[in-house]
Amino acid sequence: MTLLTEAVPENTSPVDPWEGFAPGPWRETIDIRDFIQRNYTPYAGDASFLAGPTAKTLRIWETLEKEYLSVERARRVYDVDTETPADIDAFAPGHISEDDDVVVGLQTDTPLKRAMMPNGGWRMVETAIREAGKEPNQDIKDIFTKYRKTHNEAVFDIYTPRIRAARSAHVITGLPDAYGRGRIIGDYRRVALYGVDRLIEFKQADKAAVDDAPFSEHWARFREEHAEQIKALKKLKAMAASYGFDISGPARNAKEAVQWTYFGYLASVKSQDGAAMSIGRLSAFFDCYFQRDLDAGLITEEDAQEIIDALVIKLRIVRFLRTIEYDQIFSGDPYWATWSDAGIGEDGRSLVTKTSFRLLQTLRNLGPAPEPNITIFWDPKLPEGYKEFCAAISIETSSVQYEADEQIRSHWGDDAAIACCVSPMRVGKQMQFFGARMNAAKTLLYAINGGRDEMSGKLIVPDHEGVVGDGPLDFDDVWMRYEKMLDWVAATYVEALNIIHYCHDRYAYESIEMALHDSDIVRTLGCGIAGLSIVADSLSAIKYAKVTPVRDETDETGLVVDYITEGDFPTYGNDDDRADEIAAAIVHTVMSKIKEIPLYRDAVPTQSVLTITSNVVYGKATGSFPSGHKAGTPFAPGANPENGVDNHGMLASMLSVGKLDYSDALDGISLTNTITPSGLGRTKEEQVNNLVGILDAGFVPNDCCC
Repeated sequence: MTLLTEAVPENTSPVDPWEGFAPGPWRETIDIRDFIQRNYTPYAGDASFLAGPTAKTLRIWETLEKEYLSVERARRVYDVDTETPADIDAFAPGHISEDDDVVVGLQTDTPLKRAMMPNGGWRMVETAIREAGKEPNQDIKDIFTKYRKTHNEAVFDIYTPRIRAARSAHVITGLPDAYGRGRIIGDYRRVALYGVDRLIEFKQADKAAVDDAPFSEHWARFREEHAEQIKALKKLKAMAASYGFDISGPARNAKEAVQWTYFGYLASVKSQDGAAMSIGRLSAFFDCYFQRDLDAGLITEEDAQEIIDALVIKLRIVRFLRTIEYDQIFSGDPYWATWSDAGIGEDGRSLVTKTSFRLLQTLRNLGPAPEPNITIFWDPKLPEGYKEFCAAISIETSSVQYEADEQIRSHWGDDAAIACCVSPMRVGKQMQFFGARMNAAKTLLYAINGGRDEMSGKLIVPDHEGVVGDGPLDFDDVWMRYEKMLDWVAATYVEALNIIHYCHDRYAYESIEMALHDSDIVRTLGCGIAGLSIVADSLSAIKYAKVTPVRDETDETGLVVDYITEGDFPTYGNDDDRADEIAAAIVHTVMSKIKEIPLYRDAVPTQSVLTITSNVVYGKATGSFPSGHKAGTPFAPGANPENGVDNHGMLASMLSVGKLDYSDALDGISLTNTITPSGLGRTKEEQVNNLVGILDAGFVPNDCCC
């Protein structure tokens, strides 16, 4: 039976779904960027055209708040399905309010009900179920502990003793060995522009193209993965049909374009619990449809805003079954449905559209929220009306993130999006093997102590001599030892990542997300460091002041547990080249060592300077430093200066971060700043203008990274 959406009255949409769109190569092959470039309408005006929330939007949001969100806040988890392992088509259709739903589709059959995803590992699933006050189904437990191997089990079967030791000591942190790796942006727009049947045809053709190639591991894996992708696309089609939609062909109007796109995304979050589940770059694509429908008189601005509001509501209620420990690491339950927007195209045109404004307007219509993580690709050349609106919404909601467009565009093109917080990639043409963090700060303490853990005293890294004597530390000596220790930590770290992603591809493959990619893609390995500012300041103290180690007299090895630092020294984050150059050298050195190590599936190594909120967890497991940083206290987040050390203001910290070479940190660099609106000016107009000025000054082309 063919099912069609009842939401589109007869004769309101073109028979040809592409009617009115400028032709190009996108008609013959999958090329979303070409479609956008030929059909989007840049918008250089202000926000005066925007509409507020409709009555339907307000009713939906009220229903969510009264019946679901308030209950969830009271008990942490609204509900868990313990009977059905998650999959694209695993649950019957669910609604917030069937009469008012403008965009339909839930992860399970009830809003906020969480599903099991045991392919990653049963231990975390069972723990999370019990923490939610429920009991696991014994039959399902038996399947995933006795009969079906999970990703987590495979990983620990392969881990070496040194990986286990480094992991336990927290010199390598946050390894994604028990949950989805994330950082894969399915090009969900493809579902809307082409329909599922054509996507299946392309995948079948790609699989058939290697029929006669000789056997190799690559050949076998290519064919098997494509078979899984085709199965996933068929499940996607069936899932949409259960809601009464036939998505076999292209979307015929704006509402369908949003719905089709969301179905693609929904299939991903129904089947994978990735650490980040970005939705990609949608505004210019959607705007092609909205503008066509507005020009034809088929919708009003109120309709357009209602559809975007409805989509954002759905993104706000995505939930994964996670443990309390996971929530503590990330200070909540984020999943980073990052929506990237704006920027300048390679042809010099602004990529700001009216839908870019509509997305930000959701923060007024629905109130502030962390999801989706709205990320603006900032460039001083963006239209002034849009920059002012971004600034105004930032001041009102604190719910907007900014990235340096010029840096991203120069490396990843103008159809790139952020896959987590700061990790850019070309949508549908690239994916990332997500890689957690090296504790670069703790590594310095290991270098001083010859591989002994400063907290436990255990020998973690053998055959490394620590600093000798009780006199002041010598910078050249410490740096030499730090480099050698980085060799060991980096090698162990990458070895763990190679194992994780080998196992993930075998036992928890992201079939629907990869079905919405090209068959020939770029794979990156997203490595990262934590504790940059602590290392930079500590090495600066050793170089420019007098640092004397304090040894534990009760420890026979003479473990260094603290430091006496005398004299002044420059600190990172104050636009002082002496300290900033040390920070840049650390980032470069780590990246250089990672590049020397063979990577799974010939991935391209990248690096981020990012901690999210796990800087607190890293700090708990790490000792005291020459910089004065005390044992057990939180690290500064990402590439931020140490807390309280940046005494030259926000712009100085931005300039310090800008000295980190983006080519050494292509996975992104995070700088978090807090500004109170009153600090920007007395009036709203002053505040907006001053924030625009700060952003323009901070995102200097060829200088700043994030």
